[in-house]
Amino acid sequence: MLAFLYVPTALLVAGSFNDSTTGTSWGGFTLKWYAQLFRNDPLLTAAKNSLVIAAATAALSILAGTAGGWLLYRYKFVFNRAIGFLIFVPMVMPEVLLGTGLVSVFVLAKMQLGFITNIIAHTTLCFPFVLVAIQARLNGMDPALEEAASGLGATPWQAFRLVTLPYLSPAIISGTLMTLTVSLDEYLITTFTSGPQSQTLPLKIYGLAKVGLNPQLNALTALLIVSTTAFVLLTDFLLRKERA
Repeated sequence: MLAFLYVPTALLVAGSFNDSTTGTSWGGFTLKWYAQLFRNDPLLTAAKNSLVIAAATAALSILAGTAGGWLLYRYKFVFNRAIGFLIFVPMVMPEVLLGTGLVSVFVLAKMQLGFITNIIAHTTLCFPFVLVAIQARLNGMDPALEEAASGLGATPWQAFRLVTLPYLSPAIISGTLMTLTVSLDEYLITTFTSGPQSQTLPLKIYGLAKVGLNPQLNALTALLIVSTTAFVLLTDFLLRKERA
């Protein structure tokens, strides 16, 4: 099973160093596909779009996830359980349904599909991941920390900024990394909510892959594997540090 999962990935990485254009035989070691990749303007534009959308999504997800997690922890609402359940629905809802629902809302609101709709859609999908991490961190927080800050004269905002927020920093960082990973990799929802000028990297890769084998895609895949693996390892490290 591990071979089934990782052999295709290893072949893609090896193909990025193969001088042969067909990829069916080894033509010698080369780095020319990486050089051509960084001169491919459509791919670079798509990568820039993905980074802009992912960065905006991460910022909004952190704000919404931190505020939502704190409110659900600090205050008890009448429909507290129902609100918590509705927040987690995007995490388990099939993405094709979420994408269809979002594009229906955008059309009803007469919003032009583009960067804004992509950011809204990605934030809807990603912010529950941040909220889960924030809630998990808050559940292990000692209430005496805030009480001590208040007893020393801190206002509620100062207690949150100087005590609670630093305590939540591992969860915020891990949530940010998770959000970036999900947003950069998102394809299905982006298909529904993307416009002509906001094509992301997954959409561009899929479009090129349908045409045929392209060694530049192998080079791009290798770079994405390295960056995604780094994100995952860093997220895992921060989560382990948070549990400790």
